[in-house]
Amino acid sequence: MTNSLRASVRRIVPLAWPVFVGQVAVLGFGTVDTVLVARHSPTDLAALAVGGATYITVFIGLMGVVLAIGPIVGQLYGAQRLREAGHQAWQALWLALALALLGSTLLAFPAPFLALAQASPAVAGKVRGYLLALAFALPAALMFTVYRGFNVAVSRPKAVMVLQIGGLGLKVPLSMALVSGVPALGIPALGVVGCGIATLIAMWLQALLAWALMRRDPFYRRFELAAPGQRALHGASLRALLHLGVPIGLSILVEVTGFAFMAIFISRLGEIAVAGHQIAANLVSLLFMMPMGLANATSTLVAQRIGAGDLRDARRLGWHGMQFALMLALVVGSSVFAARAQVVQLYTDNPVVVAATLPLLAWVALFHAADAVQTVASFVLRAWRIATAPMLIFVGALWGVGLGGGYALAFGHLPRLLGLPAGWQGARGFWIASTTGLTLTAFALTGLLAWVLSRQRRAHVITAGVAPARPDPAGQAAA
Repeated sequence: MTNSLRASVRRIVPLAWPVFVGQVAVLGFGTVDTVLVARHSPTDLAALAVGGATYITVFIGLMGVVLAIGPIVGQLYGAQRLREAGHQAWQALWLALALALLGSTLLAFPAPFLALAQASPAVAGKVRGYLLALAFALPAALMFTVYRGFNVAVSRPKAVMVLQIGGLGLKVPLSMALVSGVPALGIPALGVVGCGIATLIAMWLQALLAWALMRRDPFYRRFELAAPGQRALHGASLRALLHLGVPIGLSILVEVTGFAFMAIFISRLGEIAVAGHQIAANLVSLLFMMPMGLANATSTLVAQRIGAGDLRDARRLGWHGMQFALMLALVVGSSVFAARAQVVQLYTDNPVVVAATLPLLAWVALFHAADAVQTVASFVLRAWRIATAPMLIFVGALWGVGLGGGYALAFGHLPRLLGLPAGWQGARGFWIASTTGLTLTAFALTGLLAWVLSRQRRAHVITAGVAPARPDPAGQAAA
């Protein structure tokens, strides 16, 4: 590791580790549910896979739109335009509430998703109950996203981490009680529906505590959140959020649905196949928290340096964040692959489900490395307000190659036409195609970032003696 890279890592890690811990706590919601439901019944686990994929599809896309607050506030904070940063927090909150109305309606009426999954009546009934609880949890989740995006952008990720850990601390005993029941207290065994109710309670408590902290913590006074006019809707600010947030949200939606829809399609192969996929998906999601933390931290620093006008440092931090994430991903992915049998045993002792899961983890090292690179690259591009071109890359590589190719391998005649072994069919076919699509995404986004920074560097050199290099955070548009 060079001295320059080591110096950048020292700046990235203090911001990255609280994001990592907090996101692991968030993923812990799904991990706890997966472990508890896996030991409750295969039918409930299948319902969790379909219901979880549906919720993620709705929530993640809307969350991505709200998270446009990150690059915008990061640049404003770097430029020390703090009142404007506080104003953007209010605009993001109004946007979150409007999006919650749309998302909650989709979750309360999940018929299209159930038809796509071709779920059995028993599974469909459990999915409906689970998603109804999450429909009421969604507004709190999106409001907390505003708190999260704002705090990470102003280099305060520990404030988010504490609440996320607290939410998990409440979620665990609630899920344990509601999934299996507590006869002594008159609580029936609700299975997967109990998971949804536990999430509903935990998310609203998180959101209310976040609101209380922003009102009482002296740190937020500098942003003048309570000043006259700060809360008023502002068309230009909302348009800036949407201009950047919509392509970000669509990118995240494509990325997540390219993976989450695997569960919906794999559910057609039966309860055991989708149960194995659910465990593998949860494990990969847990590994993803490391590059997610590094991507958030790198993007925050890049946005702040752009706002401060130090574009050379912004470019250097972006490349170093990608390099560090790739190195860690190769080490972690290889370690998990080597111990995959022991890892799966932590989820379930059902030998049939274990046998269905192990082949899916054969691609984990490459999958995780590609995931790390594309995550950091996409976040750094967002810090530069580049969002539309990455969205198109996600559509082609993750939907076209990953999801479309996976469907052709799992259900079509492609393996037979290409003379591929039988093991390339079924759930494994989806994982092979998904890994290929993710690898293409990583290469494409890295190339795009190199092109963007090269153009920016040349423009900076040309204009260095003519005009200030500092951009206007409120006036930039998504490319």
